[in-house]
Amino acid sequence: MPDLRYPIGKFSYSGPLTAEQKQQYLTDIEQTPARLRAVLRGLSDEQLDTPYRDGGWTPRQVAHHVADSHMNSYIRFKLALTEDEPTIKPYLENLWAELPEARHAPIEVSLALLDSLHQRWMLMLRKLTDAEWKRAFRHPEMGLMSLEKTLALYSWHGRHHVAHVASLREKMGW
Repeated sequence: MPDLRYPIGKFSYSGPLTAEQKQQYLTDIEQTPARLRAVLRGLSDEQLDTPYRDGGWTPRQVAHHVADSHMNSYIRFKLALTEDEPTIKPYLENLWAELPEARHAPIEVSLALLDSLHQRWMLMLRKLTDAEWKRAFRHPEMGLMSLEKTLALYSWHGRHHVAHVASLREKMGW
């Protein structure tokens, strides 16, 4: 039986990235807002509040989590580009997902935020030099994270959460 927590498998990185991999990951990140919007389209409030697995988040929480996470990543990129290996502050994503707006706010709030955030993020990412991709930040739990590795992580992250909602839709016949 597949692990519903990881519908596309766990994140792995064997860098450095090839030019083709980098382009694919950039495309994945660029398309995350549209892919998330598409997989959420047409869901009722009841469906949006149905966990994708026992103990898992609802599609509503997933939508708000992706916005939270990608905002944090965007800021981490900017910190790494402007400071020498800054130590970033992680956040407790599971607790953020339990806050009232993550449990009850309309998903359009976060989908619109993602649209704008990703437009801005892509303007930055598409212009990074080879040297800038090697810049890094320190994550207290994950260690030194190059921007190249972070690119791969967020390519996976968007696809991972879109797959959570897609697998729920398939399981429920929506």
